[in-house]
Amino acid sequence: MATSGDYQVFHAGDVLLQSGVVFPSLRLAYKTYGTLNARKDNVIVYPTSFSAQHTDTEWLVQRGGILDPERFFIVIPNLFANGLSSSPSNSEVTPFPAISYHDAVAVQRRLLVEQFGISTLALVYGWSMGGMQAYHWAACHPDMVERAAIVCGSARCSPYNHVFLEGVKAALTADPAFRDSRFVARPAAGLRAMGRVYAGWAMSHAYYRDEVWRDYGFSSLEDYLTRSWDEAFSRRDANDLLAQIGIWQRGDISQCPEFGGDMVRALAAIKARVLLMPGQTDRYFDVSDNEEEIGRLVNARSAELHPIPSIHGHRAGNPVNNPADRGFITAEISTLLQS
Repeated sequence: MATSGDYQVFHAGDVLLQSGVVFPSLRLAYKTYGTLNARKDNVIVYPTSFSAQHTDTEWLVQRGGILDPERFFIVIPNLFANGLSSSPSNSEVTPFPAISYHDAVAVQRRLLVEQFGISTLALVYGWSMGGMQAYHWAACHPDMVERAAIVCGSARCSPYNHVFLEGVKAALTADPAFRDSRFVARPAAGLRAMGRVYAGWAMSHAYYRDEVWRDYGFSSLEDYLTRSWDEAFSRRDANDLLAQIGIWQRGDISQCPEFGGDMVRALAAIKARVLLMPGQTDRYFDVSDNEEEIGRLVNARSAELHPIPSIHGHRAGNPVNNPADRGFITAEISTLLQS
């Protein structure tokens, strides 16, 4: 373990990835909040989402909030390729290997066991790509996970979701800075195009129809797009973004070795209390995906589907400035943690 800035780094050593490639000196950046109790059973794992670092998501961790550090020991592991954990931007490994959620969760588990001696998780909570990691946690380590909250996520990247990401990838890589399968300079035009593509998918039809963006101080639609989306991804390395898109597209709990591609078997392996919270108007992770999954969670202690009643699309699951959606999620997680 090493400390860097406001986070720590778990040095996992040389790791054999699911792809068969060995990643040398793999590093997992993480941050903890709260205190681990004597029984080591008050642990919440909160994986990061697409392009996010722990500082982007830790707003959820606050006294009396959705994840309360006064009661729980909360660990935010930074997903690989986010610029803090091993990523194209901070690694000399070229080409950067294809990492999967299975790989990410395996190293996260090593961190918890080897660094803290943790064997039980009170909750794995995740939004979007974080939700997909939570699903992998519940399926691959069923005896360790007591509860799983999958917010705007699914057990696999659906074909529709995959196509959305192909559009994002095409917009980004159309920039002339993309050469020989990687970016050789900052792709300013590609990043802006990526943001515009994201804007059309991230929010719902009703969000734009009702001009909800005016509630957040924007004077026009173009003002909203310019200030909210044109630079949305510019703070991240473009090669990192491409690597995380790959992780997202490969997401599928049934591809973990023990399931051999059998999704029915993978979902049946889950024993945790599962809360599926899709966004009612989310276009990335459609409610129908969770509706199909919940009937196959046959061995879960409980399995409930509670869509977030919101017109904020995918962003309903990350309601930083949205009190209504935040209140809904807070109440649902409070109930889950009391079960």
